[in-house]
Amino acid sequence: MTASNETFTNLQKTRRGLDRLLHATGFSAAGLRHGWSEPAFRFEAILALVMLPGSIWLGRTWVETAVLAGTVLLVLIVELLNTAIEVTVDRISAEWHELSGRAKDLGSAAVFLSLLLAAGVWLAALASRLS
Repeated sequence: MTASNETFTNLQKTRRGLDRLLHATGFSAAGLRHGWSEPAFRFEAILALVMLPGSIWLGRTWVETAVLAGTVLLVLIVELLNTAIEVTVDRISAEWHELSGRAKDLGSAAVFLSLLLAAGVWLAALASRLS
């Protein structure tokens, strides 16, 4: 561990309470800014700005509204995790490797499944609402 990494680690251990929460919030905001630089996340986030208020209209109960909103947020969460996997794999090596490709494919499959889940829930809710 280098001296600067050691200092950072010690500083993180000494943070408590609100100070720790504020710093963690800063790291989360930085992660969201990095996510925003990804076209797929940006598209899904803009779509979420429409769908989250739409979940209030479409959901008949608070549970339905929560499930609809939850599926939208799940897509964003999985997209961020997929981006983290891709960035980490790219950081390790720029050369193609079977395991690197597999990791990226698995992350992409997770995003795809979260999109299928969201689409299925929203289509079922729309069908119920319009019938």
